[in-house]
Amino acid sequence: MNARPLLLATALATLLPLQASATISRAIGFDEKVDNAAAIVLGKCISTSSKWDPSGKWILTYSTFRVEETMKGLPAQELTVVTPGGTVNGIHQETIGVPSFSNGDDHVIFTKNTSAGPTVLYFEQGAYDVETVRGERFVKPAVSAAVLVDTQRGIAVPPEQTRSLRDFEVSVRDRVRERQLRMEMIEREKHQQASLIGIVKRNWMLIALALIGAALATWQLVKRW
Repeated sequence: MNARPLLLATALATLLPLQASATISRAIGFDEKVDNAAAIVLGKCISTSSKWDPSGKWILTYSTFRVEETMKGLPAQELTVVTPGGTVNGIHQETIGVPSFSNGDDHVIFTKNTSAGPTVLYFEQGAYDVETVRGERFVKPAVSAAVLVDTQRGIAVPPEQTRSLRDFEVSVRDRVRERQLRMEMIEREKHQQASLIGIVKRNWMLIALALIGAALATWQLVKRW
């Protein structure tokens, strides 16, 4: 019997009595978030608005950020992200695990592209608050009611630690550079393989004759012995 599901069930059974309303989410590693983000930006929320989606069933909130820095993706002066939930004409919809933004607040946002527009990648795990303490700016995960679970080990894990904006930027850029180098290496290997296949296709007759010649020479040598 696989012990992993049992460990996960035990961990959840321990956690749920402590916070019955908690949502359970898979803990996403920092590198995975950087790899899968269409864009990573540091910006200030300058406006929010909510409206019904085209079907009239769901409320969507649009939060616009004045971009201070683009850590990944195409540079832009502004970025608007759409998230499910919000209030329209006194009707409120809320989705647990979805971050909310307020005018004037600074955030680092990891985004992904959808048919409705850019949204926050991995919901709350893709949004960070940026605060200034004694003149230095720090990045910390958005406050969440979700219990984060490491599905590999089957245990609950704490959210990421707060770190300086400088360290955060370095981590993002190092990961982006590492992934880019890895992709370039893969492309070079593919190109080399394609080139080798092309050489074989173009010279298949010469290669075949050479193999036949080698086989005959070997056979003659065997006959002598």
